[in-house]
Amino acid sequence: MEKVSLLTCKAYDPALLDTVIERHFQSLDPHDFLIKPGTKVLIKPNLLMRRTPDEATTTHPAFVAALVRAVKKRGGVVTIADSPGGPYTPAALRGIYAATGMADVAKKEGAVLNESTDAVERVNENGQRCHSFQIIRPIAEADVVISAAKLKTHAMTGFSGAVKNLFGSVPGLMKPEFHYRFPDKKDFGHMLVDLCETVKPTFAFIDGIVGMEGNGPSGGKPKAAGITGAALNPYALDLVMARIIGFSAAEVPTLSTAIERKLCPAEIGKLEIIGERVETLLTPFEKPDSASLDFMEYIHMPAFLRKPLKKLMTPRPVIVRNKCIGCGKCAESCPRHVIQIEQKKAHIAYANCIHCFCCHEMCPVKAINIHTFKLFGSR
Repeated sequence: MEKVSLLTCKAYDPALLDTVIERHFQSLDPHDFLIKPGTKVLIKPNLLMRRTPDEATTTHPAFVAALVRAVKKRGGVVTIADSPGGPYTPAALRGIYAATGMADVAKKEGAVLNESTDAVERVNENGQRCHSFQIIRPIAEADVVISAAKLKTHAMTGFSGAVKNLFGSVPGLMKPEFHYRFPDKKDFGHMLVDLCETVKPTFAFIDGIVGMEGNGPSGGKPKAAGITGAALNPYALDLVMARIIGFSAAEVPTLSTAIERKLCPAEIGKLEIIGERVETLLTPFEKPDSASLDFMEYIHMPAFLRKPLKKLMTPRPVIVRNKCIGCGKCAESCPRHVIQIEQKKAHIAYANCIHCFCCHEMCPVKAINIHTFKLFGSR
């Protein structure tokens, strides 16, 4: 039976986190078979963009620091790496490491910060949408990969956890190419599962001490949840954490896909939960506005009405002109290249927009909202 370790943690206190992270490791690998002296361990936090820890967009540095200490206690050699959104360059990495607190973690705890920007092809012969990926070198060459995710909602995938976190294994601006190839969220979920099966993380951890609700993964609001989770199976961990914040597996493409492929049980009752009981941790998160269309799948209506009604009700990104600074991050991240900067403001050509919300995700000043048609009034 798959194990998922759940422990409460109400603050980013180093001593408290050391206790919590150590208990997670002892629950999952009590005899330290997986990390031995000299093991090359890659910690992959969520470092989506240049944000401070208090904004709850990225994995908190105190959480990562506790992971580093636990790994080094076992003799592991630690590298911290991620490929954030946008260009994958040494200068961009250094700026994000500094803003997110990772530079301080590496200096204090004796970890290596990756600044290499090359990638290695990795083949997955069992992939259902993708049979190979370009993977950033430190992840591809690690003995042990730890997905250290942030508990967040997500405008496209509903929920962002241990599996979605691994999208940062793909170098920089290659990520929009996958949005272009897989605009349907179900297909995108299959691709993410193919990627997870290619990377094959050894451990998965989720920082839910303070998560993000609403229009995540970058435009939402911090939400104190006081939860940490860990597992060897990233899908099992996501199943539990998604349930805690109010998402069913059917609402999360990576989970429905993992269940379909028998990589994860369909029910939490078939997992061994260690530590806290799920029922005592339930903390509903506000869901992204992009979820408002989901009910359309269950409504029976004439075919001639479905297409125009779906078009009317499909959520779309909208530029908030008085906030837009014309930086071009949205245009840079757009898979279909339908965003132009004109007179120092972004403009979206909606005719070719695939509603992936990459622009919303990568806007550094939260100048892109998700517009929804309110058929029944405001929620």
